[in-house]
Order: sequence, then C-alpha cells, then structure tokens
Amino acid sequence: MIQKIRRKFIIISTCALAVVLTTVIGSIIGTSYYRADQEVSTVLTTLANNQGDIPKRPVAVLGQAKHNREGLFQYRYFSVTFNATGDIVDLNDEHISTVKSSEIKTLAQEFRHRQRQGHTFYKGTTYAYKRVTKQGLTTIVFLDETLLMARVNQIVRSATVLGVASLALYALLLALFSKQAIEPVVRAEKRQKEFITNAGHELKTPLAIIAANNEMVEMLNGESEWTQSNHQQINRLTQLINRLVSLARLDERPTMVITDINASQAITTVANNFRTLVEQDGKQFVTNITPDLTIKADEGYFTELANILVDNANKYCDDQGIVKITWTATKQHKSPTLVVANSYAAGKDVDYNKFFERFYRNETSHNQEKKGFGIGLSMAQNLVQTFKGKLTVHYHEGMIYFVARFR
Repeated sequence: MIQKIRRKFIIISTCALAVVLTTVIGSIIGTSYYRADQEVSTVLTTLANNQGDIPKRPVAVLGQAKHNREGLFQYRYFSVTFNATGDIVDLNDEHISTVKSSEIKTLAQEFRHRQRQGHTFYKGTTYAYKRVTKQGLTTIVFLDETLLMARVNQIVRSATVLGVASLALYALLLALFSKQAIEPVVRAEKRQKEFITNAGHELKTPLAIIAANNEMVEMLNGESEWTQSNHQQINRLTQLINRLVSLARLDERPTMVITDINASQAITTVANNFRTLVEQDGKQFVTNITPDLTIKADEGYFTELANILVDNANKYCDDQGIVKITWTATKQHKSPTLVVANSYAAGKDVDYNKFFERFYRNETSHNQEKKGFGIGLSMAQNLVQTFKGKLTVHYHEGMIYFVARFR
C-alpha cells in the first residue's frame, strides 16, 4: 500500500511538472519560430521595396533595434528586377556566393508568375521569397533562411535538453526524498493497522465471554429467540474482526508460499461448498471450470479469494437469479481467467469503480437487507494484485461480472 502511494505520488508530481515544462518550452519554441518568421518577412519586405538594395536609413526588425546598413549585411540574399515586358533590368547577387547569375535568372523567371510570397528549396538550401511590383517594376527577393533557422533550431535543442534534464533531475530527487514527503501518510497507515490488530485482539476476549455466557443461559433456561439473536450478532462481530485483521495483515504483505497450484481444483472445492447454499435460496448455480489449470499463487489465499467472490455473488444475487462461475483460459487473453457473475437487475446505473473501496456498500433498496461489511471485495482486489493479476467489474444484460485475470 505504502509503495503504491509513493509511486502514485512520484508519477503525479512528475507528470504535473512535465505538463508545466511542456507548456513553457512549447511557448518558447513557438515564439522563436514566430519571431524568425516575422524577421524574414520584415527583411524581405524592406529589400523588395528597395528593388533588392539595402536601404540607407535604419530598418526596424521585430524584437531588435533598428538595423543600419552594416546590420543588414548579415543576411544572405539575391534579387532580380523585371520591367513591364518581363525583361531583367537588374540582378543583385553581391550578397550570395553559392548561386550563379545564370541560376538566379532561371529561378527568378520560374517564380515571376507564382504566388507573391512563400518558400522554396533549392540546392540543399531553404529560401524565403517575396515579389513586389512598384512603379512598373517587379522585384523578386530570395532570402537564405539557413542562419535564421539554425539559430531557432539551436534554441529548440537547448530548451528541449534543458527541459528533459530538469524533468529527470526532478524525478530523481522526488524518488530520493518521496519517503520523507509521505512520512505522515506512512505513520497514519501504520497506526491504523496497529489499531485494527490490537482492537481485534481486545474485542475477541469480551466476545468469547459473551458467547460463553449466552451458552450458559441456554443451558439453564433453554434456547430462545433472544439467545439466537445473540449468537447471530456474536458471529457477525467475530467475522468483522477476522476480516479487519486479515485485511490489515494483507496490506503488510504477509509471507506467502507462491508456487504453481492447481487453481481448478481449489475453485471446484469452493463451488461445491456453495452449491447447496445457493440452490437452497432458489437460485441457479452454474459452473464452467476447465480442469487442471495452474497459476502461481498461495493456495490458501487463492481459495480465500474464490470464497470472497462466490460469497459476494450469492449474497447480492437477485431472488430466483443465477450465480455463475467460469474458470478458463480464453483464446483472447490466453492467461487463466476467473469470472464470477450473478443476476443484478438494478445494477445498470451503479458506479462499479467504488466496489473495491474499503467499507463501501451500495446502499440501494436491493442491498439494504444484505449483511456485509464492505471489506471482502477490497481484500479480493488486494489478493489478485498480489498474484500479479487484475480484478475488474462490469455489467451486461442484467448480470454483474467480476473478472480476475492472472498471468
């Protein structure tokens, strides 16, 4: 239980930080790409409006001080200007060295009739381009985005590495110090178990005395409805104490002998023990038990698990209903699966997720007269998890199914 709480604490805390880091890093990356795109757009517009030449006056680029002529020399670009008849009247290749003049002319002719602004990939390099028509002249500017994108990609890599490293360090520190963080919960859990165990032992003595006194009264005065009622309540309290003590011990992971057991035989024994009880109540008892299926478990605790599930099914089955036990290795799941089902007409809108909570009882008209403590299913889930399995519950066509799958 404590290890489960600790793992849950670490996972939830780490996931919360991961969400925060993802949001922050995503915002940084998104902002970086946006600023780079705006910078490209601003520079392209400036150059295109000046027919491919660097303006003499400073130009404001997003997020930066106004660039003078020297500042704009950091960008690699080339431009071509056409007249109204489509002839090239100016070609500026002074700021690029990787593209020949003939290639620039061919590229400009190709993009003269395309969309006014966009991106293109040429000879391993990504260029942003823009076409502007002004005073009868059309200028197309191609801007090399390599350096700009390299700068943004470096920010992305740095932010990602920093985020992952921060998350890993946080998870490591959380794992190291999580014991101290949940220490109050551990102490409370330990005291609760000690209280349950001690109270159970303390209550057994007065119950034994009351039972002995009740028997003495019956010997002296004969059995009556009052002494019978006393017997019933004493037995009920004894069962409650035993269940509480068993649950507390189970949480402490008692020493179990985990071996390959013939689970089919154990389930058959439990089914035979309950058959008469179920049929006496006017219910149908149906079994489908595949012989000689084995699992790794403690035989005593596995038998207790089967007892809990079948007893629960019988207790909450509708009058004249069906209690069904299936133990087989399905083709879909391959591993052995125990299914205990019972008729439950009023179970369509029940929240089954709460069934495995300790001391939970579904207080509907169907269950108000049923005797139980809300402990059995919690114990059953704990036992299945101890055997490396999974216990689930679902409702289908008037039947409630408890399904325990084992590896």
